[in-house]
Amino acid sequence: MQTTETFDIIIIGGGPIGMACALEAKKRNLNYVILEKGCLVNSLYNYPVNMTFFSTSERLEIGNVPFVSNNAKPTRSEALEYYRRVAISASLNIRLFEKVISVIKNETAFEVTTSLKKYITNNIVIVTGFYDIPFLLNVKGEDLPKVTHYYKDPHFYAFQKVLIIGANNSGVDAALETFRKGADVTMIIRNDEVGKRVKYWVRPDIVNRIAEGSIKAYFNSTVADIREKEVDIKTPDGIVTIANDWVIAMTGYQPNLSFLEKVGIELSKDEIRKPVYNDDTHETNVKGIYLAGVICGGMNTHSLFIENSREHAVKIMEGISMKK
Repeated sequence: MQTTETFDIIIIGGGPIGMACALEAKKRNLNYVILEKGCLVNSLYNYPVNMTFFSTSERLEIGNVPFVSNNAKPTRSEALEYYRRVAISASLNIRLFEKVISVIKNETAFEVTTSLKKYITNNIVIVTGFYDIPFLLNVKGEDLPKVTHYYKDPHFYAFQKVLIIGANNSGVDAALETFRKGADVTMIIRNDEVGKRVKYWVRPDIVNRIAEGSIKAYFNSTVADIREKEVDIKTPDGIVTIANDWVIAMTGYQPNLSFLEKVGIELSKDEIRKPVYNDDTHETNVKGIYLAGVICGGMNTHSLFIENSREHAVKIMEGISMKK
């Protein structure tokens, strides 16, 4: 029979902000555990292998541990190394590849059931980010093996006909990188221009590649149908059919708000669906459950980042320490 462990705090999510919460808990001698369904900083691990952060390295630091990178803006591999080093040096209590299945509140505490065991705690911090659930195209053929919502490495697409859907940072990076590995790249862009949030040092590159015809782009267009070797594009001039080997749908991602609702957290009634929590302590309407990181913004996933979410950890652990 599985044993049940008891902690002062259970942190759900092992990303940078989850780790920051653990560091603050440890500083206050609070007994904690991080439960992460994937690997350490799982979202960062799933970023494209050649990704460069928009932020400078010092803005990604947690726990006052210096982050030194080769350039001002660190790469994915440097970030993975940094957060792994922080976890090692602080001896953080992290349980990896252990998914939280349910959270049940009884009269005295919360019972957390994972894929491996059960836990009892008085405080839960949910730090689950937003990289798990992609926005779907909802078109015929989206379930074909050649369609992916996650882009990793450009070499795989060398000499292939690649369709990129989306023109924000992830879509632009995928388009430029696969193009430079020899792919025949076409982009479908919903609006009349490349996304305005694209990194300022990258945007001129994609604009120029489109202008010179190296990368074909259909503006104000959407996908109509995906087939094994073709894709239909709905353009202002009608349906255009192109030959295609692979579809990389960089349509964005959304937080797992249904999990919040299951544990009783209220969401705003508008399209943002922002969770209800106290700005000073980050405690939700469910006493004892706190939110940190990008999940606090609901569907507004572009308002919170590592650099402006680090303070959440301090607020939460100060509030829990005062209660305790």
